Amino acid sequence: MSLFAMGFLLGFLQLSTAQFPRVCANTQSLLKKECCPPWDGDGSPCGELSNRGTCQNILLSQAPLGPQFPFSGVDDREDWPSVFYNRTCKCEGNFMGFNCGECKFGFSGRNCTERQLRTRRNIFQLTTSEKDKFLAYLNLAKNTPNQDYVIATGTYTQMNNGSNPMFRNINVYDLFVWMHYYASRDTLLGGSNVWRDIDFAHEAPGFLPWHRVFLLLWEREIQKITGDENFTIPYWDWRDAEDCAVCTDEYMGGRHPTNPNLLSPASFFSSWQVICTRSEEYNSQQALCNATSEGPILRNPGNNDKSRTPRLPSSAEVEFCLSLTQYESGSMDKMANYSFRNTLEGFADPRTAISNTSQSGLHNALHIYMNGSMSQVQGSANDPIFVLHHAFVDSIFEQWLRRHRPMLEVYPAANAPIGHNRENYMVPFIPLYRNGEFFKSSRELGYDYEYLQEPAQNSFEEFLVPYLEQARQIWAWLVGAAVIGGIVTALLTGLVLACQKKRRGTASEIQPLLIESEDYNNISYQSNF
Repeated sequence: MSLFAMGFLLGFLQLSTAQFPRVCANTQSLLKKECCPPWDGDGSPCGELSNRGTCQNILLSQAPLGPQFPFSGVDDREDWPSVFYNRTCKCEGNFMGFNCGECKFGFSGRNCTERQLRTRRNIFQLTTSEKDKFLAYLNLAKNTPNQDYVIATGTYTQMNNGSNPMFRNINVYDLFVWMHYYASRDTLLGGSNVWRDIDFAHEAPGFLPWHRVFLLLWEREIQKITGDENFTIPYWDWRDAEDCAVCTDEYMGGRHPTNPNLLSPASFFSSWQVICTRSEEYNSQQALCNATSEGPILRNPGNNDKSRTPRLPSSAEVEFCLSLTQYESGSMDKMANYSFRNTLEGFADPRTAISNTSQSGLHNALHIYMNGSMSQVQGSANDPIFVLHHAFVDSIFEQWLRRHRPMLEVYPAANAPIGHNRENYMVPFIPLYRNGEFFKSSRELGYDYEYLQEPAQNSFEEFLVPYLEQARQIWAWLVGAAVIGGIVTALLTGLVLACQKKRRGTASEIQPLLIESEDYNNISYQSNF
């Protein structure tokens, strides 16, 4: 089917929701608060007849949140997705998807039993044909209506609590722009009031897992529309770069010859229209971004505020960041010190790890350096450089995970800013993903980075590594247990000897011990640790 015919057909379909599955974006599903669509394979909800999944109540985390958001019941994103749905598909085994019709990341095959490991590569290591194919895929995504998802153009209250659905179709690329906007937008409090200190994708522990899921889903959508199951997002290694090496017409678009804020007309990215960039306008209208076109991509790399971001990040700064042992610390927001996450995100100095919001380091530095559409958080995904940049940021996260091998418990379970606790579901994804589920090696999720690849381990090493790692993580507890056990043993031995001495000095009518005194030397006491 041609792109024109597909767009014409989708234009006549009932307008539905955004980050929500199209099949659940209707009055019946919203009023029932249930999103358990049938799987095409057997026609049963969540593929239950084929043991793929079942429709279940959503289990929300009850862990306390940090103090950054002092409200309750005013934002549709609170306790995601319970404002819209409280029953969704819970998939079994390696199945995934809003109807359990897909495979988890890293698996494929009819029954999702085949392991996969794809490799993300440096964009400058791609052949000319591979690079041109990637650019063509981007343009195809920008011009292909999304068949499974749509966007919300009103809040749940504006939808009259579900009885008046407000949704709109959107293309594949812009769906992800909209989701990035929706996760980071301000809270609308009514009148002209908003609350700005809220972000479900940034400034807190979930920053890295959230963008990891975002890229995996984006990658999968490209695989779907192109039929290229081996497609992976390339990355741009910007360490020590003196300028924007990808800002050429050969790659992501060069500079316009007469207007330095625009892209060269020789690049097809110059014809792209941005969405969701006018946050102040939405706030004043107490409205959501409805994906209306708002002009061309803006980019003027290097002509940014040098007092805030004097240059692109260096290898030494990345290495210092990787040396930090704490994933998160303190308030677990942009004021956190000695936090790997906060330093990589760019709110802490990449040379000291001390919070400094007047400067922009590492991840943030690249956004500010681009000096255009990428420099405004809510609309930053409009610039296709966004995916190259975040793929490299994800690779740094991956390096840290491999170097420090943290247990899941390292990710904060409680008191993080709203939406960022370990068991919180990520906004605005459906199917549902918890933050903690993506705090693990990319290899477990089916992908690796070209510059991080290591020689394959033999099967015996692969068998031992998890157990050795667990032993390493609890070594301090084992030592502590041994010390406590020794103390307890000494105390009990002393007590026994004291009792023996006392009994030897007492009258003969006292009952004899049940075992001989020399047998006590063979008794051992073990700690419960």
